[in-house]
Amino acid sequence: MAALVLFGGGGDLAMRMLLPSLYFLEHDGLLPDALKIIGAARSEESRDEYLDKVRAAVEGKARADEAWSDAAWERLAGRLDYLAVDATDPESLKPLRERVGDGPTTSFLAVSPSLYGRIVTALKTAGLAGPDDRVVLEKPVGRDLETFRQIDDAVAHAFSENQVFRIDHYLGKETVQNLIALRFGNTVFEPLWNNLSIDHVQITVGETVGVGDRWPYYDEYGALRDMLQNHMLQLLCLVAMEPPADLDPDSVRNEKVKVLRSLRPITPDDAERVTVRGQYVAGAVDGEAVKGYDEERGQDSDTETFVAIRADIDNWRWAGVPFFMRTGKRLPEKRTEIVIQFKPVPHSIFDHGDRGTLAANRMVIELQPEEDISLSVMNKRPGLEQRMQLQPIRMSLSWGQNDRDDRPPRRRIAYERLLLDALSGDSTLFVRRDEAEQAWKWVDEVSEAWARRRVRPQEYAAGTWGPEAATALLARSGREWNTGHG
Repeated sequence: MAALVLFGGGGDLAMRMLLPSLYFLEHDGLLPDALKIIGAARSEESRDEYLDKVRAAVEGKARADEAWSDAAWERLAGRLDYLAVDATDPESLKPLRERVGDGPTTSFLAVSPSLYGRIVTALKTAGLAGPDDRVVLEKPVGRDLETFRQIDDAVAHAFSENQVFRIDHYLGKETVQNLIALRFGNTVFEPLWNNLSIDHVQITVGETVGVGDRWPYYDEYGALRDMLQNHMLQLLCLVAMEPPADLDPDSVRNEKVKVLRSLRPITPDDAERVTVRGQYVAGAVDGEAVKGYDEERGQDSDTETFVAIRADIDNWRWAGVPFFMRTGKRLPEKRTEIVIQFKPVPHSIFDHGDRGTLAANRMVIELQPEEDISLSVMNKRPGLEQRMQLQPIRMSLSWGQNDRDDRPPRRRIAYERLLLDALSGDSTLFVRRDEAEQAWKWVDEVSEAWARRRVRPQEYAAGTWGPEAATALLARSGREWNTGHG
């Protein structure tokens, strides 16, 4: 019998994301028949007490999605067990080893990455790191290349690379996966996906929330390590990678590594020209007055809560096409999107002014708050005017917009796909070690450039799109950030 062990099984990630995901998979009949699920944490509580906590966490989400079923819950509850353990102690793990049985075990470490090394060592000693077992690690692993290697060396001592699943939940989003289908499943876009047709690419991850009580973690990582290294470089790789030979996990990940190796290093001389550091001060978000980061923290800090970067990929496909990335806390909108800005037509046969403005085509891939892919194209404005009037129209390429189905499928939690893949051993949507190393190497160069040039965060009022320098980052080349949707 196969087993899934959730270390940190009573923590925030498990209760908000992992266990609701497992419920939805159970509801849809997608979990392996014989799978056993064990929550493992330090707190002493009974199985019944744990089930009550899980049900409270799951039921609200399921009812909101009109997917609550007593029968589905009973099936999930029948799989669930709980064990109080110290995951860093092999002796404490012995009862767990007996509980999981003889089948393959997948250990999901929903705990602080600082514990990964000690936990995997304990798993190996306790006999939970056999050749058929797997381990799932939440990113970011480490805070730079050196600490990543220290942690991952311990992981490699316990598990071979094909047993390690470094999870980035952004890669489990339906729209991110659809980007692969859109690029490589159609002849329409891929011939245009290069520096001959694309002017630039924008990747935005905006959050309205502040750091709040998470400042001890955030003070160590900042926006550069927390978001850009962790998620945004993955999105950049999927946009920029070459077509893989097939969908074999290593074929896909080989192409992503090539992109990371092609990223132009950011030197100290480049730091202030192609990067922006920011930190929010007091302002207003959604009409509510909010504190600045230093006020939340209780003392001054030079941690960045906003970062914008121009990245250049030095290869034949993308030479001359800048990739602009920005992410920050306390921005005006919760928005995650990728904008593919195409070049304008080489020569317009339409006069401007009374015929309307001729806008270049733009593809927008939205991940949050809703998932959508849309394409903006120019079209004739309906009417009998003698002079043809033009207008941009937005065409949705998402499921349910252009078909006859009355009800689109439920918007899945990204972890649903990733949990299924980890249980089946499919590592396509997970991050390989050399991929993580290349991402850390590039981010470390940015961090070192900031340190050598003494680049301090520029202030921006909460509720705005970051420092003015972020606007200037694009404006210097006659470009501007996407401010609308589509």
